[in-house]
Amino acid sequence: MAAQTVASTTDSTVNTTDRTADSPVDLGPAAALSCRECGHRVPLGPVFACEECFGPLEIAYDFSAYDTEELRKRIEAGPSNIWRYAPLLPVPADVATKPNINPGWTKLVKADNLARELGVTGGLYVKDDSGNPTHSFKDRVVAQAIEAARAFGFTTLSCSSTGNLAGAVGAAAARAGFRSCVFIPHDLEQGKVVMAAIYGGELVGIEGNYDDVNRFCSELIGDPAGEGWGFVNVNLRPYYAEGSKTLAYEICEQLGWQLPDQLVVPIASGSQLTKIDKGLKELIELGLVEDKPYKIFGAQAEGCSPVSVAYKAGHDVVRPQKPNTIAKSLAIGNPADGPYVLDIARRTGGAVEDVNDEQIVDAIKLLARTEGIFAETAGGVTVGVTRKLIESGVLDPTKTTVVLNTGDGLKTLDAVADTGLTATIRPNLDSFREAGLA
Repeated sequence: MAAQTVASTTDSTVNTTDRTADSPVDLGPAAALSCRECGHRVPLGPVFACEECFGPLEIAYDFSAYDTEELRKRIEAGPSNIWRYAPLLPVPADVATKPNINPGWTKLVKADNLARELGVTGGLYVKDDSGNPTHSFKDRVVAQAIEAARAFGFTTLSCSSTGNLAGAVGAAAARAGFRSCVFIPHDLEQGKVVMAAIYGGELVGIEGNYDDVNRFCSELIGDPAGEGWGFVNVNLRPYYAEGSKTLAYEICEQLGWQLPDQLVVPIASGSQLTKIDKGLKELIELGLVEDKPYKIFGAQAEGCSPVSVAYKAGHDVVRPQKPNTIAKSLAIGNPADGPYVLDIARRTGGAVEDVNDEQIVDAIKLLARTEGIFAETAGGVTVGVTRKLIESGVLDPTKTTVVLNTGDGLKTLDAVADTGLTATIRPNLDSFREAGLA
């Protein structure tokens, strides 16, 4: 059982609503909601906290009817998006026919140039999720949440967000015909503000950091003003979180149905890392990949590194921090899944590490220079942590390693604002030569 946080976030402590569907909801192989702490089960519905112990609820499945080879063929014949994995997700059977932004099946880039720079000989890959519709992995989780919102009859889609999720919710709601109203810290990067607002939904800035925004949303969801609202990372969180599993599915399928030896995953709430681990375990259980050891490493920014601090200190408790980092998409000072990240890092033989803002910027530039991938600050965190883990001997450079880039650098231009013209010259060859460019 995972250790408890010192001050658990509202993501895992507040029961949200008594609202239930009028009839049983068919969400494919999803069988029930199960508490991660005590195992108590409840029917599928828009709830996220266990009524017995207040632990977080997650989807429990019944995969017993699946034949491995038939399932593999079905997946490989599916669409080039996350719905190829619909048999393993909590979605209706007709999900592919409904209006959705259809994220996923992003590139797994074999990063040979970066590998040479870092001294990796066992194969280095970048899972580049900046290729999603709103240019971040959040499209995956929102695609799941909006299907649950349809099933439970919600009419408004909402969230608390550090930026990327706000854009993903706005786009998905616009496409599906939902109203959206999302809440963000008031001081986010302007690029993310514009991208969240452009879809025509309501965008509300909250004076404070992400944890303040999240607390406000938990209050709203219990108020009559929040009736009919589906908060993707609160009362729809069990369904929303399952979208991150598709990263694990895609990585293994793109590697020829093989598990990578090592993965480096950024940590904000920690949900992405825990669900990637869940996805890998499901593929093993289903016989779609060979069962072998793998290691998962978590990556944080030094200015918001509560899980890294706990890991290095040998603690099971994650103490909240006040974020102060350029990696604002990871700036969650009280991560709901922090204790579970610690469990996974230790169980798999991985680790949790952090890098400072200067190292983040250097890593963004390194990835761009070597592989032509312009990562947002979260991608700089994972690449920077990968380099640090290799240099310290913690990550094995002879093993197959996958590093996640979860968003597009165009959203966080301020972080690399010192990058610009090599030279300014007059329009003649003499000036060109004088600048040393010949």
